[in-house]
Amino acid sequence: MAQIALITGITGQDGSYLAEFLLAKGYEVHGVVRRSSTMNRGRIDHLQHANPSHPETSKFVLHYGDMTDSGGLNRLVKTVRPDEIYNLAAQSHVQISFDQPEYTGDADGLGTTRLLEAIRTMGLPTRFYQASTSEMFGLAPPPQNEATPFHPRSPYAVAKLYAHWMTVNYREAHHLFACSGILFNHESPRRGENFVTRKVTRGIAQILSGKSEKLRMGNLDSKRDWGHAQDYVEAMWLMLQQDEADDYVIATGVTRSVREFVEAAFSQAGLDWDRYVVLDEAYLRPSEVHELRGDPSKAEKKLGWKPKTSFAQMVHEMLENDLKLEGVDPAKHLKSVRRVPAELAAGLVVRARGDRGPRPPRSSGGSSSPGCRRHRSLGGRSRRYSRARSAAISKFSQNFSLPVSALSACISSRSSSQ
Repeated sequence: MAQIALITGITGQDGSYLAEFLLAKGYEVHGVVRRSSTMNRGRIDHLQHANPSHPETSKFVLHYGDMTDSGGLNRLVKTVRPDEIYNLAAQSHVQISFDQPEYTGDADGLGTTRLLEAIRTMGLPTRFYQASTSEMFGLAPPPQNEATPFHPRSPYAVAKLYAHWMTVNYREAHHLFACSGILFNHESPRRGENFVTRKVTRGIAQILSGKSEKLRMGNLDSKRDWGHAQDYVEAMWLMLQQDEADDYVIATGVTRSVREFVEAAFSQAGLDWDRYVVLDEAYLRPSEVHELRGDPSKAEKKLGWKPKTSFAQMVHEMLENDLKLEGVDPAKHLKSVRRVPAELAAGLVVRARGDRGPRPPRSSGGSSSPGCRRHRSLGGRSRRYSRARSAAISKFSQNFSLPVSALSACISSRSSSQ
């Protein structure tokens, strides 16, 4: 008998990828959608779904529901009786949460509690996944892992932190199999148009199509750890397949500034970003999170999870999608990007030689002594290493359309953490 999964937020970026992932594994997938006068199902229209009144032979069923309606959520859980619940629904835009803090708290924070309480009161053995966020770390210094103290800096992050701790509480107090995935920024062509990464790629497409001349941006110095959403939904599923429930950080371990994202995207499109990007204070947040960089070592060790898509591939996919939407031929404008494993792109460290061991002490026996010759030899190796490193970074940058500055910063951060 097929496993049954219930996904809230199924029409979003993560929900649509997760639905595809679970359907491919033979799941019966039920999704929660909000009632609206306008349809917002573009990300899942390609998946054939049935009416909940006639779900026969269908593996994909959609139900109307809302995270602020506890009665409706209770009825839904009771009717579907899912083996797994993936709570992805949220008001997830940080800037908007400053304008709508009460609604954000109700949907993102209390909405999670309503689902957990539905599972508890019905006594179901349902496994629960909560979509937590790296924004909860806020001002905590990087790299951030599962033990890093939280310091949220927005109503969105505060609401998500409430939901995170409620998930932990229901696991410890009521023995529910409840996990939180603390996902760092993850993007794709399905990202909402008001998120900064999609704003950049869509802006480039509109510049190339002649519809815009400038791209107005806020803080370019904020640093984020960006991965591909399609890779991250696999980690969600893996968490619910473990023997014991736990919380996991899901990230690439590499941080880049918004400026570096802009530089990479414009470079792939053959444009000089300085000519088109305009700084606009209207897009600055009341309180900023300066740097987020996740440490995914726990997920790598316990879940066997690693990101598969490189940063350059992700940016290329987003650009290709947005150029097509604007009627621009990607082949005429985008540089080709070779496929490369994400861990190679993230951890490219050129070593002139293997482990050289500790440096021997300097000998006082003169310039011809073995110790002194050894010292000179190590100095030469160091210079050769630096030249080889610089040459490799330059070549890698050209082959995979990545900015040299981003690669250098990435390698430096990875090397210092080893």
